[in-house]
Amino acid sequence: MKILIAPDSFKDALPALAVCEAIRRGVVRAMPGADVQIFPLSDGGEGTAEVLNWHLGGELVEVAVSDPLFRPIEAHYFSFGKMAFVEMAQASGLQLLRQDERNPLKTSTFGTGELVLDAILRGVSEIYLAIGGSATNDAGMGMAAALGWRFFAKNGTELAPIGENLGKVYRLEPPHFPIRNLQSPIRNSLCFAM
Repeated sequence: MKILIAPDSFKDALPALAVCEAIRRGVVRAMPGADVQIFPLSDGGEGTAEVLNWHLGGELVEVAVSDPLFRPIEAHYFSFGKMAFVEMAQASGLQLLRQDERNPLKTSTFGTGELVLDAILRGVSEIYLAIGGSATNDAGMGMAAALGWRFFAKNGTELAPIGENLGKVYRLEPPHFPIRNLQSPIRNSLCFAM
């Protein structure tokens, strides 16, 4: 008998590959003669980059970035030549916060922007961004800030790039420094999953 095991991760418990392996062990124990294949999946949330890398085999790039509350953490993305897969949940994910810290008015996608910036500075020209599993609701304000954009209130005060300030933005100021490959922002910020 042929059996295909193709789950997503179990949120706050196991990543997709670990779920595959646990199910495979149980199936093999119950049906020793079965031909069992695994095929981990993801819906764009936490674990998406690892699943893509498992299927495609890229290079792991580790980066010191900010978590949703601007605390320093280590996060990563995967590079495939001139292409990178960045997972928002790595730097801005819900799983990075305690229950009492989960407030989208106070969180930011700044760390995700730091991952994107790192990929751009390494010469990547095509970025695929998985935006599921986020602890944020800043409409990408934090990511833009990490890429050099500044946000100002009507009175001229610069705003922190967090969810509660999104509705206060009156004026935007573009980056004052050149970023190689950033001339075509649509190509560098292709979102493929929510």
